[in-house]
Amino acid sequence: MKRDFVRIADWSAPELWEALDLARHLKREHRAGISHRNVLAGKTLAMIFQKPSLRTRVSFEVGMTQLGGHALYLGPDDIRLGKRETTADIALNLSRYADGIMARVFGHDVVEELARYATVPVINGLSDLHHPCQALGDMLTILERRGELRGTTLAFIGDGNNVAHSLIEASALFGVRFRIACPKGHEPEAEIVEAARAGGTAVEILRDPREAAREADVLYTDVWASMGQEEEAELRRRTFQGFTVDVELVERANPGCLVMHCLPAHYGEEITYEASRLPNSVLFDQAENRLHAQKALLSLLLA
Repeated sequence: MKRDFVRIADWSAPELWEALDLARHLKREHRAGISHRNVLAGKTLAMIFQKPSLRTRVSFEVGMTQLGGHALYLGPDDIRLGKRETTADIALNLSRYADGIMARVFGHDVVEELARYATVPVINGLSDLHHPCQALGDMLTILERRGELRGTTLAFIGDGNNVAHSLIEASALFGVRFRIACPKGHEPEAEIVEAARAGGTAVEILRDPREAAREADVLYTDVWASMGQEEEAELRRRTFQGFTVDVELVERANPGCLVMHCLPAHYGEEITYEASRLPNSVLFDQAENRLHAQKALLSLLLA
């Protein structure tokens, strides 16, 4: 039976732990020079992109290569999802050619429709509502640095966006306390917050970044205007004044607090360059761990 990875909450805690354990194993062995080219030998991943990408494209393509498979890049002009032909037909066609589909798109409904009609596994590489691969790589990063996830306090400073949504769902399954400081009107989706709270997870919505940073083990931020929100960029810059992660804010958190950002960063807006380069900054560990977390997903779904 095929499995998809459309959002974090679609998987159980034991399934996600299996992915994290496998990611750590693959990372250790890769660094030791042990080859995994037999894992997905002869397999092909079709990668659909509606948005430009650095980390998503490179990490999936390199991951497939390291596992012995092949990744096929399909850009916005190659497919034109829902315009040149229906999303359902695209899913059915790609299922006859490839062993899996990864999609980096605007509307979350596009990923859901691909998963509904595809007969091969579908991975959400990013949608406007969720970014589950990022959250899985982030949990791997926190686990490596802290040695545990349960009981960790993660403070997200900024917009209640797709990254925040996936981090909330991951926090609920891994026992992480989640709080977000955001301006009014930029809260995470209420349904996602309530689902996490219903499962017993502490999710706080605050207005003051300094309050959110107090006793935090992780300070996380993201761009104020995501792709597709460029017309709102100037308004958002004004709305989010005071929500910058800087050295002073980091010093309000617990000693050794991890500084996280899923990149790309707009230095001087959501984070200062100085804060991004502190000894406890793990921005580029996060970027690397996208590779290892996704290799684990690919191994579990396509092998």
